[in-house]
Amino acid sequence: MYSAFFKHFLDFLISVIGLVVLSPLILIIIIILIFTNNGKPFFLQSRPGKHGKLFKIIKFKTMRDLNPNAKNEVHSLTRVTKAGAFIRKYSLDEVLQLVNVLKGDMSIIGPRPLLVEYLPLYDDVQKTRHHVRPGITGWAQVKGRNALSWDQKFEYDVWYVKNLSFSLDIKIFFLTVLKVIKKDGVNTNENMTMPTWKGNKV
Repeated sequence: MYSAFFKHFLDFLISVIGLVVLSPLILIIIIILIFTNNGKPFFLQSRPGKHGKLFKIIKFKTMRDLNPNAKNEVHSLTRVTKAGAFIRKYSLDEVLQLVNVLKGDMSIIGPRPLLVEYLPLYDDVQKTRHHVRPGITGWAQVKGRNALSWDQKFEYDVWYVKNLSFSLDIKIFFLTVLKVIKKDGVNTNENMTMPTWKGNKV
């Protein structure tokens, strides 16, 4: 009952309230990023949602555009702008995903939506992470975020899908708030950047 209806209703309600309450902050960030990112405040990228259906995730743009001639990793923190570093420090880059929640692409709580190119690499167990809507935050995020290995992340994602409940979502929500306040697990140095996933070892 909770996962089938009540969870989606709560997602809709929280996203509406969140966007209204945070609208002044969102507007300020947009204005700042328009000037610091050459008129491009938003980052849009295709991500797999429930049952692997693709959607466009929306975030604040915190990194400079990738130089096609550069040898740096796509996710290298050297590309993070000064304004982007501040936004990431307080996890404000995730705020616009409330729009994705409002549209029904995402949930407040769930496995984080990963890159589209990872889809063919999942084994049957890992694929179960797509049985639910992806979330702004999730069990793996409160258990360690980028400090976790890929295998650990997938284990936590699968565990969440199997144990999804209202009480678990409430627990994850408040643990997330605590982590944001403490700035725990935020990408602050190059060593905390997750490497590109290469799939399961043969």
